[in-house]
Amino acid sequence: MNKEEIAKLLEQYKSGQIKKNDILEKLKHFPYDDIGFAKIDNQRQLRKGFPEVIFCQGKSTEQIEKICKRIKETGGRIIATRANDEIYQKIKKIKPEVSYFKEAKIIAEDMKEKKSDAKYVLIVSGGTADIPVAEEAGVIAELMGNRVERLYDVGVAGIHRLLDHIKILTHANVLIVVAGMEGALPGVVGGLVDKPIIALPTSVGYGANFKGLSALLTMLNSCAPGIAVVNVDNGFGAGYMASLINKINEV
Repeated sequence: MNKEEIAKLLEQYKSGQIKKNDILEKLKHFPYDDIGFAKIDNQRQLRKGFPEVIFCQGKSTEQIEKICKRIKETGGRIIATRANDEIYQKIKKIKPEVSYFKEAKIIAEDMKEKKSDAKYVLIVSGGTADIPVAEEAGVIAELMGNRVERLYDVGVAGIHRLLDHIKILTHANVLIVVAGMEGALPGVVGGLVDKPIIALPTSVGYGANFKGLSALLTMLNSCAPGIAVVNVDNGFGAGYMASLINKINEV
């Protein structure tokens, strides 16, 4: 439930279109809904401007289904990350409006809001293998109402590929730079642009990459200013933060 829906309820009550008991029925699961194994934060859309997201990894299909059914019952918006096609088919039976962003492993109902044509979030990836994590970040930023541009496979092993796209780099309002292996790309981009960069390390790499730890440490130790770092493979966190930055001056 968001601010507009609450305001509508109050107006309907004021005009006599709805009774007090009907409002209480609609608000009975507010602010959260305890279903035993999970406590669904129904107030998050109102409090944060974006609903609670279901992190599917580690949850059973039955648990995910029960959460989605309750979200639907309370009029919430379903968004699930780290999801597979099997989970998508189950959720689609509950709420047919959802779509599956396969590369990003995200199931979601689109906001259906017009995205800004001026300011944009740019997702830059070092290699093709980083794209799934990059797409998680990109799709989340789009679901939050942002225009998102993508520049993939422009890592430091062939730096000319990056420099060929200097215009899109310098015109972005905020950048998410995704890299595995040694994770050097955010530092390079940080030396080229004057906008905030969210460095997103991935677990892509050989053994000494330590499942993304080497990329994470490189990004944390970057000498280029203006770089903040999220956790390994945390595309959701990067996309969310990029959206907050991109919308700071929106009226």
